Amino acid sequence: MKTNHLFSALLSLALICPGIAQETHYQRPPAVIEEVALAKLSPIIRISDNNQWALQLERSPYRSIAKLAQPELKLAGMRISPETFNTSRQAEYTGASLMNIATQEEIKIEGIPDNAVITEASFSPSSNKVALFVEEANGVYLYNCTPEQPVAQKVSTRKINATSGAEILWISDNEFITLMVPENRGKAPEKPTVPSGPIIQESTGKVMPARTYQDLLKNPYDEQLFDYYFTSQLVRIKEGIVYEIGKPAIYGSTLSLSPDKSLLLIATVHRPYSYQVPVYNFPQKFELIDLQGNSIYTLADNPTVNIPMGYDTTSPYPRQFGWRSDQPATVYWAEAQDKGDPKQNKTDFMDIIYQISYPFNSEKQEVAKTEKRFRNILWNDDAFALLIETSRETRKNRTFTFKPCSSESPVLLFDVSTDDNYNNPGNPLTIKNAYGKYIVYTNKAHNELLMLAQGASSKGDMPYLSRYNLKTKKNTELWRCEDGYYETILKVANPEKLQLITSRQSITEPANLCSRDLKKKKFAQLTHFANPYPAMANVSKQKIKYKRADGLDLTATVYLPAGYDKAKDGPLPVLMWAYPREYKSKAEASQVRGSQYMFTNINYGSPVYWVLRGFCIMENVEMPIVSTSEGAEPNDDFIEQLTMNAEAAVKVISEMGVGDPNRVAVGGHSYGAFMTANLLTHTKLFKAGIARSGAYNRTLTPFGFQTETRTYWEVPEIYNAMSPFMSADKLHGALLIIHGEMDNNSGTFPIQSERLFSALKGHGAIARYVVLPYESHGYAAKENILHLLYECDLWLDRYVKNAKK
Repeated sequence: MKTNHLFSALLSLALICPGIAQETHYQRPPAVIEEVALAKLSPIIRISDNNQWALQLERSPYRSIAKLAQPELKLAGMRISPETFNTSRQAEYTGASLMNIATQEEIKIEGIPDNAVITEASFSPSSNKVALFVEEANGVYLYNCTPEQPVAQKVSTRKINATSGAEILWISDNEFITLMVPENRGKAPEKPTVPSGPIIQESTGKVMPARTYQDLLKNPYDEQLFDYYFTSQLVRIKEGIVYEIGKPAIYGSTLSLSPDKSLLLIATVHRPYSYQVPVYNFPQKFELIDLQGNSIYTLADNPTVNIPMGYDTTSPYPRQFGWRSDQPATVYWAEAQDKGDPKQNKTDFMDIIYQISYPFNSEKQEVAKTEKRFRNILWNDDAFALLIETSRETRKNRTFTFKPCSSESPVLLFDVSTDDNYNNPGNPLTIKNAYGKYIVYTNKAHNELLMLAQGASSKGDMPYLSRYNLKTKKNTELWRCEDGYYETILKVANPEKLQLITSRQSITEPANLCSRDLKKKKFAQLTHFANPYPAMANVSKQKIKYKRADGLDLTATVYLPAGYDKAKDGPLPVLMWAYPREYKSKAEASQVRGSQYMFTNINYGSPVYWVLRGFCIMENVEMPIVSTSEGAEPNDDFIEQLTMNAEAAVKVISEMGVGDPNRVAVGGHSYGAFMTANLLTHTKLFKAGIARSGAYNRTLTPFGFQTETRTYWEVPEIYNAMSPFMSADKLHGALLIIHGEMDNNSGTFPIQSERLFSALKGHGAIARYVVLPYESHGYAAKENILHLLYECDLWLDRYVKNAKK
C-alpha cells in the first residue's frame, strides 16, 4: 500500500507539474483484477487427421520482461532472436498432452527440457507420431513422440532455422523436410566501428509509393546480418539421419512439397535487397527442385515488388504459386493482365491463372481467367473446381464452378459482399485426398457441396452446416448451433456419416471440445474446462441494439457488476471500448456481429476487468464509418459519423438507467486508440480516454492507412481532418496514452504517441504517456501488462469514477 500511495503522489505531482518525467518501479493492479489477468488459459487444440487424437498445447498468459529483454534483431520487416535463430515474440506453449477422442483419456507428453518451450507441433500423415519444435536456450530443436511412447526425443542435435517460421513437410511418418541452420556457420558479422561511407538512396523518377513499414534494412551491416541469420539449409530427415538438399539459401514465402512427394516448389530471396519494403517484397526466384536439390524448372525470377496504391492492386509479376492438389506434380500461378494496377490499365480480365505439369517441357496452359482479382482455387479433379475472385473496391467475393483448362465459361455460384454477413453462404468443406492435400468436398456427380457458415443474423452468429445443391441452388440446413450457445465446427470428421467435432461455449461455460453424430443424433462433450474467472461468475452480460441519429442500427455488449440493482445503486460510471470499421452501405454496417452467447475470454486488452471495479462496461461498441453517397469514400465524413456513433452509445446507456452520462470513458487499441483521441478532441462526451498504441498524425502515414487507399497529396483535407494531432489544442477530458517501446506495426510508430503527448502538454491538457519497455504492437510481458492494468485502473478511478461534477 505504501508503494501505491507513493505512486499516487507522484502521479499528482506529474499532473500539477506537466513537464515532469519519471521512471517508476512496476506496479500491480488491485487483487481482483490481477487474479483475472493471471488466470490459467485453456489449451490450444489440434485434431489429428484420423480424428483419434486431440493435441492439447498448454499456454502461459504472458512472458517475463526478462525474456522480452533478450537480444532481438529487426531485419527486413522481421524480428528474430539471434541466440536461437527463431522468430521472436511468437506463440509459446509450456507443455503438451494427447487426448484420446474416443475415451477422453489424456496422456501427458514428457521429455521437454526444463525452461524450454514448444513453438510449433505437427501430426505425421497417419497421425501416429507428433513432431514438436522446442526452443531451448541456445536454439530450436526438433523432437518427436508417439501416443504409445509419449516421451519426446530429440531428432537431431542440429538446430532448426525458424527465422522465417518453422515448418515440417511430411513425406511419410518417418521422413520429412525442414530448414536447419547451416553447419560451420561461424560467428555473426561484427558491426563496423567506422562507417565505410554514407548511406544513399535514390529516386529515379519512377512512381514507387510505399506504406510506412517498420524494421526495414537500413545499411550494409543490416544486409550482412540478414544474410547470416536468414540463410538456411534445406534438409530431408529420414529415420533420424539428416540429408542436405542443395546449397544454403534464404527461403522466401513459398516452400511446399508436390502431392506425389517427388518435388519441391521453393522461393529463394536474393539481392539486391531493398531498404523500402519487407523481405516478402524482395527479389525472389521461384523454382522446382528434386529431393536431392537439383534444379528442375524455373518458374519466375521476380525483382523487388512495389505494389501500386489503390484498390485491387497487386504485383505485376507472376504470383501465388502453388501445387494443384488433385494432380501428382502440376504447378499453378496467377499473372496480372493490368500490370497490377486496374486503375491505370483497364483490361477485360485482371488475372489469368496458368499451370504447367511434370516434366515441364511444354508451354504453360491457361487454367482460368478472372474479371476481378484472383483469390484462390479449390481443386477437386479435372472436371470440377471452384474459382474465387475478389474486389476490394466493390467489397465483393465471387465464387464460380468451372472445369480447369476448359473453354467452358465458369458458372457463377456465389456473389457476396464481404460486409454482408447475413447473406454469406459460408465456405465449402475441404477434405484431404489420397495425396494428403486439401480438395473441395463434393459428391461423385459434382452437384452438391457441404457448406460451413457463420450463420450471422439479427439474433447474432449461429453457425450451421448445410448441403448446397449446385443445380437447384437450394441450401438444405443439416445442423445449426442451438439457442443459448455459440458452437462452431472445428472439423467434419466424416462427411458421409455427418460426424462433427465442434467447439461449444456459452455465457457461463468456456469453449469445450464436443463430438456430434448428426445421423445418429448423438452428442458428447469431450473436454471439461472450468471457468477460469470465478470472480466473473455473477456478472451480467447483454447484447443491446440501438440507433444512431441517422437511423443506422448499432449494437454493443454491456456488462454489469454482480448483484447490481439500478433502482438501488443508480447509474454507474461507464467504460466504452471500440474499433472503427468502414462500410460501403448502411444496410451492411447495421448488421449484428458476433454472438451474445460467447464466453467472455479476458486478455490484457479487455475492458471487462473494470466491471469488477463497479463500472458499466460497453464492449464491442459499433463505430461504423459508411459511404454516404455514390462515389464517396467512408472517410469523407469520418469525424461526423464517429461523433454520431459515440453520441448514440452514451444516449442508450443513459436511457437504460445503468450508465451515468456524466462519467463516461472511452478506449481502444491501435485504430481504436486513434478513434479515442479523435473523440476526446472533437466531442465533450467523455471524462477520460485510454489510447493504446495508436497513430494520431495521418501525415506520417501519407500513402494510405486502414482501408484508405488515397494518398495525402490527393486528399490532404481528409488526412488533416482525421488527425487528432491537428486538434490537440481542443482536447476535452483526460487522456492516458500507452505505447509499446518497440511497436512493429505499420504506421503506429511510438513517435506517434510521443508527439501527441508533447502537443497536449504544450496546450495544458490533462494527459499521461506510458511507454512499456520492449513491447511490440501487442503486449506480452507479465510485468508490463500488470502495470498497464494498474495505470488504467488509477486513471479511471481518478478521472471517471470519482470525477468532479
